[in-house]
Formats: sequence, structure tokens, C-alpha cells
Amino acid sequence: MLTADGCRARRQRFLDRLRPTHPVVLADPIHLRYFANFHVDGISMSADFGGLLVIHPDGSTLLFHDNKLPKTVELAHVDERRPLTWYSGQEPETSARRLALRPALEAHGGRIHDCISDPLAPTVIGLIAELRRRKDPDEIALLKTCMRAGAAGHAWSRTHIRPGLTELEVYTAVANAVFAAIGHWAVVYGDFTISTGSKKRGGPPTPHSLQAGELFILDYSVIVQGYRSDFTNTICVGGQPNAEQQKLMDLSRQALAAGEKELKAGVPCQQVYDAMRTAFGEMAQYFTTHGGHGLGLSHPEPPYIVRQSTETLVAGDVVTLEPGLYVDGVGGVRIEHNYLITDTGYEQLSHHTLALV
Repeated sequence: MLTADGCRARRQRFLDRLRPTHPVVLADPIHLRYFANFHVDGISMSADFGGLLVIHPDGSTLLFHDNKLPKTVELAHVDERRPLTWYSGQEPETSARRLALRPALEAHGGRIHDCISDPLAPTVIGLIAELRRRKDPDEIALLKTCMRAGAAGHAWSRTHIRPGLTELEVYTAVANAVFAAIGHWAVVYGDFTISTGSKKRGGPPTPHSLQAGELFILDYSVIVQGYRSDFTNTICVGGQPNAEQQKLMDLSRQALAAGEKELKAGVPCQQVYDAMRTAFGEMAQYFTTHGGHGLGLSHPEPPYIVRQSTETLVAGDVVTLEPGLYVDGVGGVRIEHNYLITDTGYEQLSHHTLALV
């Protein structure tokens, strides 16, 4: 869980850069998680509803939300939290639910500063996006929680994927392994499907029954309180890859290692991408996806490790590297790890096995 000290420090950095003279009102769920640990449990019937965070120039905070949100909102780190009654369960609703927060908004200037129509939104949203790249210790701890849970799903897949299972059955079992590892429900999403090559590089699980020799890509995320992991392995169904399939995996591992050598604060993302692409040699034409991206409260997020990147790695970035090759008639292979960028290099955050069998 994000800490009160971490949330307070992030709000102060925001205020130090923005220097507002009036309260700043935020409503984007990502921003409320980042600054206040305010999150609505995704399995709740209220998952589509949120709150308003008022940050005063002196750093004090006030949070408004309707009274029907789940208990996860009580974990918010703010100076004051005010639930507003929308529906008691005994009397009719007081207003349309979306309007329950309107009186609080009007009492604090009538503007939501991270709403894209607000004149201040480009400044506010851009600043928060910049600040979010440098992850704090409490954010990294939460990301590691996601990654440990994700690794449990990958471990299950290497032992149990076999011909005859459907993609949907694999997804269900991987999700159950994640839940068991983390001790509660979480969002698990991503690619759980056979890759046939360039025409199908990923996708959600289907009723397709796995056949021996097919390449199954598991590129998925586990979300806990908005933060998420994202790492990948490819499994050869039946455990007997042919020489061409093994070559794709071997080259992808070489590309991953080449990219890792470039990971360090101050290195252009283009340099990281080029290192991976060069490692593929004559097979680079089949490297048709991005080389990696930032990770945190959204997916993907800056920086982007692509062939026309304009960004540079900074200390505190959490990034993925995900080289892959997709060859029609052979199949697709993709692998991926997650890394924390430091001044001297990187800390590898994911530790699952990368292998076809």
C-alpha cells in the first residue's frame, strides 16, 4: 500500500513545481491514487465512481466522495475525508450519483483542474505525468507485490500448459495462481493466446484448444491498487519446440540482454531500442513491436522504448524490455522483464523463467 509519507511527499513536489495560489481540485482516478492512495476496489459495484481531491497551497488536503463507495476509500491518506450522502438504501437518492459531488466542487472554485477542458489541465496533467516517472519507495514496493503475484502465474504455466487445454482455461488457472499468491482478488489482464506470427501477436483468451507445437504467449499484468506488473514468456505447447522456434527464443534472449546493457539513467531510449534491434541481426525485420515502455499506474506510460523515441531514461523510471519476433509459418515469441532504472544501471524487478519449455 502507498504510505502517508509517500503521498505527502508527492503532493509537496507537485506544489513546489506548480506554485498555486488557490486550491487545486483533482478527479482523475490515477491522480487520486498517486497523491492520496484513494482507490475504488475494481470488484465493487461502485468501480466506475470516484472522488474529488482538494490540495490547498499550504499542503493540506480534503477528499470528497459519495457514501456508497467501498471501504478501500478509507485507506486514503488525506487530512480530512468527507463522504457525501447520495443514497442511504432507505430513502430515494438525493440526486443523480454523478452530481453528488457538485456542491463540494462549487464550494472549492467550481473547476476540476485535471479535467481536459479546464484551462490549467495541460499544465497540471503534464506536470503529474513528469513527476510520476520517478517512482518513490512505496510505489516500488507495491510494484514488487504485483510482480511476485505475476511470477506465480508464470510458474503455473510452465508446469501445466499442455495440449487440450483451452486458452480460457489457462487464463483462469493463471489468475487463480495469482490470487493465491497475493491473498486476494486482483485484476489480471493481457495476452493469453497462441501467436501464429505477424497476423496474430497476442490477444485475449479464447475457447481455442491448444495443440502441440503451438507458441502460447503469456504477456499479462496484475493490478493492485492501480499499480501493475507487465512481463512475458512464451511457451511451446507440448514442450518440443522445433529448431526455428528455438531460434526465435534464443535471439529474443540475446536482444533482451543487449537492451539490459544500456539501461542506466541518462541513456536515450532510442539507444536501448537500437541495441535490441541490432542484436536480432538479419531477423530484425520480424521485430515489429515496441521494445519496451514505462510502467506504473498505467500501461504503457512514459518513457517509450521505440524506434523513434525522443525520451531519456531517468533514475526512478520503471520500464519493461519486451523484444519479440513474429514469423508466419513458425509463430511468435515474446519475452519481457521489468526494471527499476538507477544512476548506475538498473535493478531487475521480475524474475520469472524465460524459456519455451
